[in-house]
Amino acid sequence: MSPITLRRIILSFGFALLLFQELRADPIPVGPGRLEFPNGDETITLFTYKPPTYQDGPVLFIFHGVERNAEGYRNFAITLAERFGVIVVAPLFDKERFPFLRYQRGGVVDADGKVQPEAKWTYAIVPRIVTFVRGLENRPTLPYYLVGHSAGGQFLVRLAAFLPNEAVRIVAGNPGSHLFPNREDKFGYGFGALPAELCSDEVIRRYLAAPVTFYLGTGDILSNHSLDVSPAAMRQGPNRLTRGRACFAAAQQLATDRGWVCNWRKVETPGIGHEAPFMFAAKEIADALFGK
Repeated sequence: MSPITLRRIILSFGFALLLFQELRADPIPVGPGRLEFPNGDETITLFTYKPPTYQDGPVLFIFHGVERNAEGYRNFAITLAERFGVIVVAPLFDKERFPFLRYQRGGVVDADGKVQPEAKWTYAIVPRIVTFVRGLENRPTLPYYLVGHSAGGQFLVRLAAFLPNEAVRIVAGNPGSHLFPNREDKFGYGFGALPAELCSDEVIRRYLAAPVTFYLGTGDILSNHSLDVSPAAMRQGPNRLTRGRACFAAAQQLATDRGWVCNWRKVETPGIGHEAPFMFAAKEIADALFGK
């Protein structure tokens, strides 16, 4: 190879490298930020926070409650970002595009109870957002945790049943209702009325094996904050604390009876009600996220 040809190859490689660097998206900015994630024909707003001292910690994806205040939840989680050296990303699932069936129920069924294709499930958006964030940080294996509160907790407990994913931990804080591991209760509250491929023993066994933490405030015993008081929900218990304890106990009992693995954990924080900022600031959140 002549020196001229070699020089041309080196110059071409250098130009390509510069072009790649110019085209590559910037990483998540330090401090509070806002990004737009292109999800097909709809854009999902992501509220972010990266601590000034961030080095190489994981990402906490935060899922908001029924008021759809993703920016507020991002702000609540800043204490987590600073405390644990993590990036926070809070997607906004607005009520207009993501009503009850598409958010709390994940879009699994429509208003007529018909099961939707998996590609249309809201759950399917989550791994796309994970890939997007990993790309921004140029870390294709960046570890992540999923943390939801109230309606966001409902979203995550059902996601854990139907979406295998790489989350280190799925933390459901103070959900208003639960997906019990049975087929007696209709979907939303159990696996009943779903097609066989979505309610088989294998599906329920995988659900119990998911790395789920029920993160419960012992003061969350009031029938407020849009608590589901339907007959199906009331059969789970009179309040969020009781329902979380009952679902956890049902999973443990089923796993014992069947000889299955149950990777669920239950962490309670004393005296806190249905208040996300206090749940996120409590010392027990460390156990909920990182406890063994």
